Amino acid sequence: MISPPEAPQDAAVSLSALMVQPGDQAPLTPAQQRFNALLARIEQLSGQIERLQAWSDRHRYAHIQALRESVQLAQAHRKSLLLFVHERLQTADFTERQQRMARGLVRGLIDQLAASADPQVQALADLYVSDEDTQEAAQEQAEAAQRLRERIEEALGQPIENPSQYQTPEEMMQAGMRQWQRQQEADEQRKAAKRAAKKAHKQAQKKSAAAEKGEAPPAVLREADAKSAIRTVFRQLASALHPDREPDEQERLRKTALMSEVNAAYEKNELSTLLRLQMQVTQVNPQNATRMADAQLIAMASLLKEQVAALEDDLDQLQSRLSQELCVPVGADVDEAAMTQALQRIQADQRHSADSLAADLRRIQNEAELKRWLKEQWQLAKATSA
Repeated sequence: MISPPEAPQDAAVSLSALMVQPGDQAPLTPAQQRFNALLARIEQLSGQIERLQAWSDRHRYAHIQALRESVQLAQAHRKSLLLFVHERLQTADFTERQQRMARGLVRGLIDQLAASADPQVQALADLYVSDEDTQEAAQEQAEAAQRLRERIEEALGQPIENPSQYQTPEEMMQAGMRQWQRQQEADEQRKAAKRAAKKAHKQAQKKSAAAEKGEAPPAVLREADAKSAIRTVFRQLASALHPDREPDEQERLRKTALMSEVNAAYEKNELSTLLRLQMQVTQVNPQNATRMADAQLIAMASLLKEQVAALEDDLDQLQSRLSQELCVPVGADVDEAAMTQALQRIQADQRHSADSLAADLRRIQNEAELKRWLKEQWQLAKATSA
């Protein structure tokens, strides 16, 4: 049996307190074990969401602010590099090859600064779109795209569809990702179709057997039992918390707030929340093992299963959103210290990037160093696209 709670009336009640406990001589039935497992999973998922949100609240603002400042500083240095290299193209004694390298670097800097909509950057963008430069850049992009295509096709195990349509590494990568996603979706659809067919076959067999016996299908009975159970708990809570029956103003406000929680949980079919509130409000355990039949537990388990699915979806969305916003992998199963260190590393990387651009700007004030730097940047660009 489940022991009655000893906590104060308004204290938070753990879902573990709602679990069915084995008797002295009676072990838990499969239905009771399933009911307990679902409550445990709901408590685990709720805790993961709360902890992940709390961790995000502690670090998110400062992290995003630090990244924004580093990015802004890096963009300012890129603009200075762009203006300096452009000016040197007009005055320095460059060979034809060095001029090509400098123009390529200028175009790369313009691409990195394009989102800024800076008038000086836009003016240089218009200046560096000559037919010769455009053709030169297009050829380089096409060669890089071809090299990337070979690697993608090796990974996919099949050729890229219509590869001639993609003339840049970015386009080729996007095409490869789309093709990979189509492969994954096709595989998942085949698996889902098999699962659905198998499930439909089983349901048809159960309905046929029930029809022969003149009985309602078990699923229909469980759904009716589940709806009845959640309505019963809701009505009990509504009766206990009815604010109009409370003469004390403070108590009426407290009951109004609790009733808002009850209404929200009822609308979402969150049975575990209603059970927890029932124990919290009445201090009477709503799940007495001596009175709760397996059929009722099975019916309630269907509602708890829906709540588990909703919480799993909420957790997935939270992890995805935070990973995108913070630019690091974020997960409920990842150690918080490790995630915090990942934030610190990416902040350090962004600061290092800005510092490196500043160092480059100081270095190329010397013409000999400028030419060496152009060659290094050219080689680095080719190695990156290879």
